[in-house]
Amino acid sequence: MKNILDRNQNKANEVRDLLISKKVLMVNIISSPGAGKTTLLEHTCEELGNKFRIGVIEGDITTDRDAQRLKKYNIPIVVINTEGGCHLDSHSISKVLDSFDLDKLDILFVENVGNLICPSQFDLGETFKLAIVSTTEGDDKPAKYPMLFREAAAVLLNKIDLIPYTNFNYESFRSDLGKINSMIPLFQISCTMGDGMEEWYEWISKKMKD
Repeated sequence: MKNILDRNQNKANEVRDLLISKKVLMVNIISSPGAGKTTLLEHTCEELGNKFRIGVIEGDITTDRDAQRLKKYNIPIVVINTEGGCHLDSHSISKVLDSFDLDKLDILFVENVGNLICPSQFDLGETFKLAIVSTTEGDDKPAKYPMLFREAAAVLLNKIDLIPYTNFNYESFRSDLGKINSMIPLFQISCTMGDGMEEWYEWISKKMKD
């Protein structure tokens, strides 16, 4: 495992150096299946597509269904099917970067395979990781999967409109998150209802301008 991670890290460093030279921000989006990664990308492309040049790498075990949902935004999209693999790695990212004109991109979103464990362990060469959690999953995710929340640059808590219909305890979630990463930004959002999305747009826009 150490050898695998070492090889992955070497390639991740190469990817990161390339993206820095091209001034492209790469965001590695990590969440459980169904937490709202693709829906977040849909709204982000719609809101910010006229301000920034966006590209997407769609990672999934099979199918291109998520990519099909983003085609209407007329952005460059590349699909990586892992054929059973539970995560993307830096080698798979490196192989598809030639499919993009990096000189014409500002930000490259990577929608990783739906999983909170393996994707957290593999550096893709990203600028930062973004964690998405939905209230329907329960409030124990930071305590159960601390690596992601230690490394992420921000956490999006999605589906806050559904809290009244779940047993999600926000105070417990916030407390566990604070013990792991007390400085991490936390955005409470509902992708479908639009709650909190302006704060997300402002934050990611600032990251692109920094």
